[in-house]
Amino acid sequence: MSYTSSAIELAFTKTYAPAKAATKVAPTRGFFARLMDAMMAARMRQAEREIALYIDRTGGKFTDEAEREIERRFLSTSSRW
Repeated sequence: MSYTSSAIELAFTKTYAPAKAATKVAPTRGFFARLMDAMMAARMRQAEREIALYIDRTGGKFTDEAEREIERRFLSTSSRW
């Protein structure tokens, strides 16, 4: 059995540990950050659909020529937006 003379002494002993927060919640992303993420994901899905359609139309094989054509279409400087 131990003895302490006050509550302050109890708070500063080695055996005393203050209650910890259960879990820290990460801050949520802002509206515009989530909007940009959604727009980038939609654009990526659109590009993947167009690539799949192009490969399907050209015989279903991913050849060197198909790769060059895909690069030409998607990496060109002209924007579709």
